[in-house]
Amino acid sequence: MTDVDTAALVLRLALGPMLVTHGLNKIAGAGGLAGTARWFEALGLRPGRWHARMAATNEIAAGSLLTLGLLTPLAVTAFVGLMVVAAFTDHRGKGFFVFKGGWEYVAVVAAVAVGLAVIGPGQASLDHALGLHASGVGWGLGALAVGLAAGLGFLAVFASPWAHRRHETSAA
Repeated sequence: MTDVDTAALVLRLALGPMLVTHGLNKIAGAGGLAGTARWFEALGLRPGRWHARMAATNEIAAGSLLTLGLLTPLAVTAFVGLMVVAAFTDHRGKGFFVFKGGWEYVAVVAAVAVGLAVIGPGQASLDHALGLHASGVGWGLGALAVGLAAGLGFLAVFASPWAHRRHETSAA
């Protein structure tokens, strides 16, 4: 294995399991899925129970794919989308530093994930074993662009004032 392959493996094993753990925590953490649903409602993501399930599923799936180095550009796209939503819901308005609740952490996670799309998952990956060689600047920029669009599109549909009015009207 080359130095780049080793670096890719280290980054995948740092980011992938971290995101899987975040997803599992949404389901089985202190407040469980119900607590996550209440938190999501407070963030403006309604209905919270649906969003909690979808976020947990997406985090577990994207984290698992990245850990395994399988369909890496797709995993990175999901990472970017998830981090965009987190930045605009939970971290918005809290400044840069994560210790103050800011967006520093989600920006670094997304940037490192995009870096992995550029360098590829390395030899110790399922992508390599299956002969999938989807990496490079184009793949990184594509994952970034699609992830940004997906995250912003999600926010436009589910976290906008219009979406809140639609939910409140349908609940009445």
